[in-house]
Amino acid sequence: MKKVFLMALLLSAGMYSQAQIKYGVKAGANFYKVTGEEDLETSRKTKIGLAGGAFVNFSLSETFSVQPELLYSQEGNKQKEGSASIDLKLNYINIPVLLQYNASGFYGETGPQVGFLTSAKVKSKMGSDEETTDVKDSFKSINFSWAVGLGYRLSNGLGIGARYNIGISNIVDGEGVSAKSSGFHIGLSYTFGSK
Repeated sequence: MKKVFLMALLLSAGMYSQAQIKYGVKAGANFYKVTGEEDLETSRKTKIGLAGGAFVNFSLSETFSVQPELLYSQEGNKQKEGSASIDLKLNYINIPVLLQYNASGFYGETGPQVGFLTSAKVKSKMGSDEETTDVKDSFKSINFSWAVGLGYRLSNGLGIGARYNIGISNIVDGEGVSAKSSGFHIGLSYTFGSK
């Protein structure tokens, strides 16, 4: 996976001098779950978080472009059983490199994403008692996923998009434990163009 990501990054950098370049900002909502082999699998709930950052779009032709992004992403998981609840808060700096197919304002996109863990905390609640614990040492510092999405860009630069990030690497740092972070992102973007 690392080789695929590096090749995509080098490919996009190599086309810098001959491509039409646009850049922009984006922000939106994440709907994530951490899936794995645990007793409370059935009690997992989707965690809602924020994501936002910047991107550069390199047009390769009228229909194809490559878009590397730099995003701050709130991910994690919620679990609830009776009066007890656990809220896992994972914060990443994600770098997706996406190949986009563009047609009449619509686009489809896919590509690898690498995430760098910046913080991991668990907020546990039992009745009225609450406790927050730093658990960053229990998670791997790098996470790999694959993104697939659709969107629409207006001629004035505004855009809307939806993306699903499929977790492909184990995010837990421990023997015999496996978990992956996957989820939807829905957001708005604004593209500043240079021809």
